Amino acid sequence: MSAANRRMSKHKAAGKLKQQKRTQPKYLGVKVSDGEKVNAGAIIIRQRGTKFKSGKGVKVGRDHSLYAGVPGTVKFEQKLGRKQVSVN
Repeated sequence: MSAANRRMSKHKAAGKLKQQKRTQPKYLGVKVSDGEKVNAGAIIIRQRGTKFKSGKGVKVGRDHSLYAGVPGTVKFEQKLGRKQVSVN
């Protein structure tokens, strides 16, 4: 047996993942389907950036979340090639 074999480690070197903080999942996406009834203030979509635009009766939050400004029924539509959400 050579000297190199005797000095080999019993375990692989630990990666950086053990030192890093694991962040919580953000649970993004559509929360309410088309045609569902919502109350004012109900979150419709959580998103990063404006993938969906706000339409009539929908407001945009600080983190680009879309929420109902008025009670009503959710409607998903396309306007000028952009996805849009409105509450009537």
